Amino acid sequence: MGRVPKKKKQSAPPVDKFLKPAAGIAIAMLAYYFMQGMKNEIPRIDVKDELALREVFFGEGAMGKDYAVLCHPEAKDGSVGLPVSSVFQDSHDDGSAPAEFVLMDCDYVLPDSGKSISEKFKINKKKRPTVFVSGKVGPPKQVPEKHLKTGAMLTKLLKQMLEPHAAKIEKTKELKEKCLNKDVCGLLLKGGKPEPYVKHAVANLLGKYPNVQFASIDSTVLFLTNLEEYLPEYEAGQHRFVVFKKVSGGLSAGDNETKAEGRLKTSILPLESDGVSFGAINTLVSDALNGKTMKKIPSLPNVKTRTRKLEESERQKRDRKKDQARKKAKNDATPPQQTFSANDGSKEGRKLERDRRRAEHNKANNVKPKTPEELAEIEKRRRQRMEEEAAKWNIEGEDEEEGGSTEEGWMDSGDEEEGDSDSDDDDEEDDEDVLDLD
Repeated sequence: MGRVPKKKKQSAPPVDKFLKPAAGIAIAMLAYYFMQGMKNEIPRIDVKDELALREVFFGEGAMGKDYAVLCHPEAKDGSVGLPVSSVFQDSHDDGSAPAEFVLMDCDYVLPDSGKSISEKFKINKKKRPTVFVSGKVGPPKQVPEKHLKTGAMLTKLLKQMLEPHAAKIEKTKELKEKCLNKDVCGLLLKGGKPEPYVKHAVANLLGKYPNVQFASIDSTVLFLTNLEEYLPEYEAGQHRFVVFKKVSGGLSAGDNETKAEGRLKTSILPLESDGVSFGAINTLVSDALNGKTMKKIPSLPNVKTRTRKLEESERQKRDRKKDQARKKAKNDATPPQQTFSANDGSKEGRKLERDRRRAEHNKANNVKPKTPEELAEIEKRRRQRMEEEAAKWNIEGEDEEEGGSTEEGWMDSGDEEEGDSDSDDDDEEDDEDVLDLD
């Protein structure tokens, strides 16, 4: 066997070779965390900037954003100040909420009203953390405490409040607030579980028409009175769609500062075709927005539980409407000459005959219909003539003047009659004497 060579011992590398790479890595990590901290820092709104406040509160600026605002007092006298709520910070760091996260001193007193921001918008600062949503979505609205337990819960609520989605209708109050009180609202009446293509169609419509409110209702268990008779008849599995457009009024009852809006009135444009699709609904919504004539309904729809009694009532209304439409079509198809000549002695026939003769007379003699002012003047003159004639035949004064003479004459005539009767009695006695002599 040959001799085994001894292995050379390797010495450890010098430490100074690792100092430079380690220092570079440490500096890079510090820079990363520093930039990350700057990136995650939540900006603060300058409460003295009126334009910035109006942008945050009402979305009146050019940005047109929605804001999630945390009421956080500003540090004074160079102090560190209170820490930002971890719930608000976690939701901000998540980055998926469709809102701009900002801080604001809600104790600042607005010079115009003399009230603080929290008092002006009725924000309860006892609920911590105090968060409200405002901007393009509308005036400040405080977030309930039950959604402020974790950052994920706050993010979920902000998505529900700010991302466009179809409202779910289950009660009459929800129908009025979420749909009928909007300028334009599209309502999907589901006849069962919606198919994927229906969900995609509604999602596309939400993105295409951001100013239109969309809603849905489960027609399998709920019934809309005052509306079903205008829509295609309900069938299980068949979806229906209708567009509402507010005519006038609203739901506000008014208070010391605002007036009542009056009774809410709306009009409808139903989808006549069977089934729903993106193209059909898109055309219907576009027609409603472009001013197509819509049907005014006398009463607002009400949400009730679907029952056989309601279905039968709706079916009877539908049948009556069909009968009325059939009669109207029949009358419209009848020629006018046949209508005038067919005077069968009925009330309608006699009226039509009178109207025909009146029209012929007016045409032959060039008689123009009188205006309401002329008719009022004729009626005024007629009343004047009646009063004049009544004054001529008023003999009450003459009766009072001749009353005494009439009574005296009656008394005189009575005396004369008594005298005559006495003379007659004398003549009869004379006759009797003469007869006795004979």
